[in-house]
Amino acid sequence: MAKRTALVTGGNRGIGFEVAHQLATLGLEVTIATRDEHAGQRAAIELGTRFVRLDVADPHSIQAALETVGPIDVLVNNAGLYSQAGVLEEHIDEFRLQLEVNALGPLALCQALVPAMRRRGYGRVVNVSSGYGQYGAMPGEGPAAYKLAKLALGGVTRMVAGVAGPEVKVNAADPGWVRTRMGGPGAPRSIQEGADTIVWLATLPDDGPTGGLFHDRKQVDW
Repeated sequence: MAKRTALVTGGNRGIGFEVAHQLATLGLEVTIATRDEHAGQRAAIELGTRFVRLDVADPHSIQAALETVGPIDVLVNNAGLYSQAGVLEEHIDEFRLQLEVNALGPLALCQALVPAMRRRGYGRVVNVSSGYGQYGAMPGEGPAAYKLAKLALGGVTRMVAGVAGPEVKVNAADPGWVRTRMGGPGAPRSIQEGADTIVWLATLPDDGPTGGLFHDRKQVDW
């Protein structure tokens, strides 16, 4: 049987880099996708994977990238943006940008790839979310644009899972607060811990779950 293929967006550093590394170690043919061509190429050389330039906020970039990489069995929507401002302070343009990158970009990739997964009878989609994306996290202070975008990503996950069919598993992962450039050095979790649930969801068996949000391999409330 041919190797399963995987596309990991934002795979040049942090959690995405570790997910790509672990999937490649498991024998998948991995392509990392980033906006920054130089960073992506350097990471791909280090990982021993393929690289494609892809801006998830640009439909033309998505189309060109997918024409280059060919069929994809596993999609990990990891690329994302973060800002800290509250709901009354954040500029409305930042809300638009984060919704575009953190929710609509993953949706566009699902629209492009999931139908072919269904035809081939196999697919795994993992949307990298956050505890901030749970509905109960909405009230109060915190990164408002990021919260809203991750809440929308949860909606994308559930809607796509509802039509993807039983052979295509579509889930979201909350990696927790991880020591990355985004999470900062004071975060309590390692990159390996953050990547674990994502890799698990990306390699689920045929009887695995779909349409859920998972943290440490356990389903949690939306």
